[in-house]
Amino acid sequence: MNKLKNYIRHQSLQKKWMLTSSSVIFISFTIICMVVYLSLHTWLLNDEEGKVKRTSDDIISFLESQGPNVTIQQIQQNTGLLKSIADRDETVRIFNRDGVDILRINDTSAAAPLQSMQEVLEMTIDKKDVLVINEPIRIGFFQGYIQVIHPLTSFQSLMHYLLTAMLIAGIGALILSGSIGYYLANYLMKPLHELRASMKTVVDQGFNQPIQLTYTSQDEIGDLLKMYNAMMNELQISFTQQQQFVADASHELRTPIQAIEGHLSLLKRWGKDDPAILEESIDTSLTEIARMRKMIEELLELARREEKDEASEANALVVIEAVMEELQLVHPQARISLSKNGEIGPLFITENALSQIVRNIIENAIRYCEKIPEIEISLTTAGKIACLEIADNGIGIAEENMPFIFDRFYRVDEARNRQIGGTGLGLSISKMLLEKYNATVEVKSEVNIGTVFSLRIPLKY
Repeated sequence: MNKLKNYIRHQSLQKKWMLTSSSVIFISFTIICMVVYLSLHTWLLNDEEGKVKRTSDDIISFLESQGPNVTIQQIQQNTGLLKSIADRDETVRIFNRDGVDILRINDTSAAAPLQSMQEVLEMTIDKKDVLVINEPIRIGFFQGYIQVIHPLTSFQSLMHYLLTAMLIAGIGALILSGSIGYYLANYLMKPLHELRASMKTVVDQGFNQPIQLTYTSQDEIGDLLKMYNAMMNELQISFTQQQQFVADASHELRTPIQAIEGHLSLLKRWGKDDPAILEESIDTSLTEIARMRKMIEELLELARREEKDEASEANALVVIEAVMEELQLVHPQARISLSKNGEIGPLFITENALSQIVRNIIENAIRYCEKIPEIEISLTTAGKIACLEIADNGIGIAEENMPFIFDRFYRVDEARNRQIGGTGLGLSISKMLLEKYNATVEVKSEVNIGTVFSLRIPLKY
C-alpha cells in the first residue's frame, strides 16, 4: 500500500487525473456488472426451478386425469404424451414405494437419491449440476414417487456467456475510460501547462517577456489564470517601480556623497589650514549628512508600508496644533492659522501619520514661497468624513506638473529643491499614509498665487 501511495505521489497531475477517472469509471462499471450478473443469475435460476416444478405438476395432473382404473402397464405402453410434457433434456422417473424404477422418460441423467421432498434442490450428478424434485404420486391403486431431474447446462452456458461478455465489456470500458481520462486530463491540463511555462519564463527571463495566456473559458481555471495575470501585472508594475526607485535613490544619494567627498578632498589637500574653508566644508558636510539621514528615513518609511491598525485614532486639533507650534519655532516668519467648524471627532488614522502628512504639506508651503508664507488650515466634517484643507500663498504648481507631484523624487525645480534641502519624498509618503487609512487628497494650484491641499479622512466613529 505504501509503495502504491509513493508511486501515485510521484506521478504528474495529468497521470493522477487519468488514473483517478479511469479507476472511478471502471469500478463503477464493475459494480454495475456485478449487480446485473447477480440479479440475472437469481432470476434465471428461479425460472429454471419454476420449469422443474411445472413439469412435475403437469405430469402428475396428466396421470391423475387418466382415471382411477389406469395401470402402470398402460402408461408404460403409451409415453408419447409424457415426453411432450417434459423437456428433452429433463429426465422423469416414477418409483414405487420400494424405490424401484418402473417408468423412465428421457434417460439423460442418472437417478438422484430418492427422498420424500416436494421442493426443488440443486445438486451434482455425474459431475453435472442439476435441479431435482421428488413428489409423491397416486395412480389408481398404485402409490409411489415421481422424480424430475433438470440439467443446468443451458443455464450455466448462458451465465458463462454473460460473464465473458461483461469481462470483455469491462476491459473495453477500462481502455475507453483510460483514453477519455487521458484526453480530458490533457485538455484540462493544457492551461496549467501554459501557466507553468509562463512562470518558468518569468523565472528565467524576469519580466522582459510579455505574459501570454490564451485560455478564455469562464471556469475555475479561467478564474485562476485571470488572477494570475492580474497578480503578474501588479508584480511587473511593482518590479518596474522598484527598479526606478532604486535608480532614483542611488542617484539622489550620490549627490550628497559626492559633495561630502569633494569637501573632504579639499580639506585633505590644503583646506584644513584655512579656517574659512574648514568651517564651510564642515557645515556643508553636516548639511549633506543630515539630508542623507532624512532621505534614508523617508525611504524606509516608504519601504515598510505597515498595515493599518484598526484601533488607530487621532485628535485632529491636538495633532495639528502641535505641528504648527513645532514649525513656528523653526520658521518664525511663517504665518500659520487654524480654523474649525463644529465639533471634530477622532480621525481614523494614527497621530504620527497625521502629523507627518500635515508637516510635509506645511513644510512644502513654506519651502516653496518667495514671500512671507501664509498657511491657512481649516477643519470641518461632512457625515463620517473629516475635511482638512491646507491653503498657502506659495509659487504654485504648473498644470503640466500636477499629475506627478506625488511621485517619488519628483521635483518641479531641481536646482531650487536642492538649494532648500528637499528630498522629493515628502508628498509620496503623505499619499502612502493617506491611502493606508482610506483617505483621499485633492490638489488645486495656480502659479504665483498658491496651492490648496484638500484631505478627506474617515472619522473613527
